[in-house]
Amino acid sequence: NRRTEKGKCDLYKADVYRYAAGIKFILIPPSSLTASFDLEADFISALKEYKEQLGDALYLGAIRSYQANDTKMLYCLAEAAKRFHVPLAAINDVHYHSPERRELQDILTCIREKCTIYTAGYRLHQNAERYLKDAEEMGRLFAHYPKAIENTQKIAKTCNFSLSELKYTYPKGLTSEGRNHQEELAYHTWKGARKMFGEDLPEKVKQSLDFELAFIERKDLSYYFLTVFDYVREARRLGILCQGRGSAANSTVCYCLGITPVNPMKHRLLFSRFMSDARDEPPDIDVDFEHDRREEVIQYIYGKYGREHAAIVATVTQVHYKGAVTDVAKAMGLSLDAISNLSASGWEFTEEWFAGKQVSSSGFSAKDPHLLKVLDLTNQYRGFPRQLGQHTGGFVLTEGKVSDLCPVLNARMENRTNIEWNKYDIEDLGFLKVDVLGLGMLTCIRLGFDLAKQHYGLDLTLANVPQDDPDVYEMICHADTIGVFQIESRAQMSMSPRLKPRCFYDLVIQIAIVRPGPIQGGAVNPFIKRRNREEPVIYPSTELKEILGRTLGVVLFQEQAMEVAIVAGGFTPAEADELRRSMASFKADGRVGLFEEKLIKGMIAKGYTEEYAKSTFKQLKGFSGYGFPESHSASFAVLAYVSSWLKYHYPDVFAAALLNSQPMGFYQPAQIISCAKKHGVVVKPVDINYSCWDNTLEAKQARLDEPGGHEKYRALRLGFREVKGLKEEDVQLLVAFRDTRIKSKAPKPKTPSAVMAMLLDVGISLSALEKLADADAFRSIGLDRRKALWEVAALSDHVTGLFAGLATDNSSEKDITLPEMTLAQHVIEDYRTLGLSLKEHPLTFIRDKLNILKVTRNQDLINCADGAYVNAAGLVLVRQRPGTASGICFITIEDETGVANLVVFEQLFQKYRKEIVHCRLLMVEGKVQKEGEVIHVVARRCYDLTGLLGPLSNPEARASEDLTDEWSVERYPGADKMPKEEKEDVFYGGRNFH
Repeated sequence: NRRTEKGKCDLYKADVYRYAAGIKFILIPPSSLTASFDLEADFISALKEYKEQLGDALYLGAIRSYQANDTKMLYCLAEAAKRFHVPLAAINDVHYHSPERRELQDILTCIREKCTIYTAGYRLHQNAERYLKDAEEMGRLFAHYPKAIENTQKIAKTCNFSLSELKYTYPKGLTSEGRNHQEELAYHTWKGARKMFGEDLPEKVKQSLDFELAFIERKDLSYYFLTVFDYVREARRLGILCQGRGSAANSTVCYCLGITPVNPMKHRLLFSRFMSDARDEPPDIDVDFEHDRREEVIQYIYGKYGREHAAIVATVTQVHYKGAVTDVAKAMGLSLDAISNLSASGWEFTEEWFAGKQVSSSGFSAKDPHLLKVLDLTNQYRGFPRQLGQHTGGFVLTEGKVSDLCPVLNARMENRTNIEWNKYDIEDLGFLKVDVLGLGMLTCIRLGFDLAKQHYGLDLTLANVPQDDPDVYEMICHADTIGVFQIESRAQMSMSPRLKPRCFYDLVIQIAIVRPGPIQGGAVNPFIKRRNREEPVIYPSTELKEILGRTLGVVLFQEQAMEVAIVAGGFTPAEADELRRSMASFKADGRVGLFEEKLIKGMIAKGYTEEYAKSTFKQLKGFSGYGFPESHSASFAVLAYVSSWLKYHYPDVFAAALLNSQPMGFYQPAQIISCAKKHGVVVKPVDINYSCWDNTLEAKQARLDEPGGHEKYRALRLGFREVKGLKEEDVQLLVAFRDTRIKSKAPKPKTPSAVMAMLLDVGISLSALEKLADADAFRSIGLDRRKALWEVAALSDHVTGLFAGLATDNSSEKDITLPEMTLAQHVIEDYRTLGLSLKEHPLTFIRDKLNILKVTRNQDLINCADGAYVNAAGLVLVRQRPGTASGICFITIEDETGVANLVVFEQLFQKYRKEIVHCRLLMVEGKVQKEGEVIHVVARRCYDLTGLLGPLSNPEARASEDLTDEWSVERYPGADKMPKEEKEDVFYGGRNFH
């Protein structure tokens, strides 16, 4: 595999001969071989060669596939076998497991060969005989050659290899000063403990370290911890931000080694969540690194252990509906339009549609046999393996060669090698895996720290950011968290005003509570009510108060679920861990029923009521596959707080760092910039004279007379990276040329045309100049986008090199005055080229039409009464349909005043799916739902108003519109499809839109 690129394998005869010991080799006749009593000379020559090299290990394969010359071919092969003393072996040329799958195999052949079923011709097999045949059928096919069947069985009996025979050994080493692995681990652990807690260590820390170190020695895992410690230490030496997360935060050893930031003195640890005597498997230590510098750590590991001893684990992606139906429909000869519609309409093919009770919006008929065959094959194809890819950062390290255990291949990515097995495979085999993961927020925070140091003289680290700042928590309480790690989603922003976090542990709870486990376990509302003192907190026992005291008597974390099982249900730590592991299989194997009975009986035996025992198990059951560890949440809370601190105190720094770390998070640059402006940051446009590739902060303070300006913040200058399609190489040429001219104090060009010509001469491509002009980046030299584009177009006549100066004289051309672009046109072009506009919001220009439709501005929703019927409209920013939300779709829309949150229930979503999924500008009718500061609009009807954005780029069309006529009652969207009584309800029930 390593000889060639991924997906290919160069295997030579010399390889076979070199490793011939133990091989059973079957020579398969080529399909092109002609059946004659004198077999082809090339085949006979090959047979002789293999016989000389392999001797008695060689067999000659015989296939019966119902070809016209099967009998004759089999006879010829049998004669050759006798002549050269090579046993005949019956084989089967299997391509599918049953004859019914022949059609799908034909389709896969067409997909591979890039042809249709109509043009595939001889690339398809002639019949459906390439399936797994049973012993009786094989005996019948080879009735005249029983020895061939015997030989096949003989070969099968020798193939008795089991994966359990693989002996995995973790690489040793990483010690110094004559210490063994355990002594080396203990040395660095106690050294780190004294650094973290001082020379006089707390008794709790001493006990934890003694217990954990003894456990690690008993399990012989010291070298594994030393490996993780080594690459974390190297990352910090390189100045790369990193921190561990997950169950490793339950380990005091990991904290003292600097692997995890979760302080064991501040959090309740459950070591059995991390490692247990009951689990004969390695611990799982995940470490996050800055995502754009993680490759440095990966290459360090490759360099430390060598390519023969280190490789990344594989992942297998599967075929989903859109990919499957596209591939199958192409192979079945459907038109491109039909394929596109099929891909977008999969949700319509329900049982009702197949039964003819429902009409497809795309016009597909349930009576079309061709279409039904496409859908049938699509369903068969879904779930097939599609690609062997790389794990996000899981490494396998071995003492011997990796290739002695598993095939290794080159990845597409340069300097990466993979094994062919995924993480579940290696877990089953007991291989140790170290996870080197990338996290975008760490990159953002690192960039923020660098900007803070450059512009404000601050030397910030994850450890020294001031803790428990009340102003930061106040910002979080008001859900002002766009861009902040973990608490920026719709659900989290709705939770913030309800939960009102005021300290670090509140953040730990908030990150964990907005998860399917607590939600399905019914823990969220009780916790909120108890926190707001709307219901009393009652603990049925002192022992449970100790476990659940910080979460007000409800189970929020995996560790708590395990501790409750141990303390109240009489589980051993091993049984509690089994309970945790079985949570992912409540519906699969029924094992959890055994835990239910044991837990309830155990709790009753300890004096708890049956009702409380059942409610406790219900909470635990809610964690089925979705429970969130407290240790994991605590690790994330560190980054959530640090990013919130940066956002509150230095919104200019935070916005620039976040933009330079894209893509990440829920929100687009337009919303990040809008949020920064609301925090008092002046944002300046992309400009050839001032911008760099990254977004930067202007050293000069923003003037107070600038709109939204704030004296204490730097102005944010948008970088060229925001221009769609612009290449960084062109930008670096421009910036280098600009800096050189500034340093040399070269005279300024006299005309904009001269500027353009100079940039072209430097080597900046014409297409790059066109993209810069399109992005309105030439304002500082007096050109708006239209004039700049005109100048770029003139550069097509610009001649450089040998014939410079011989260009055609254009002095006779007439000066042309270009019509000025309207503000609306500029905004539309800004969104097209940058994805945002600093000039105005698009909805400003159609507010008159929205007013006619009685659309409430998003910022005015706060003034509406709970239950009020309103219309809300805006550009769609985010659509979310969590798998655990019972089909509910959460939508965030934006107008010129801010954002609004919409809730669309499943039945309504199915009714208006096309409008919701495909529109850019969405309007909904619905009821306002208010709970404190949390405001939602629960949709009743949805309308796609994207067409309103079209006229913005054509002012003449806008000027000629008669708004009253265009948006009268009869032209109201969907009016022609409404039932009479529904139309009256809309138009005359106090909500008419005339």
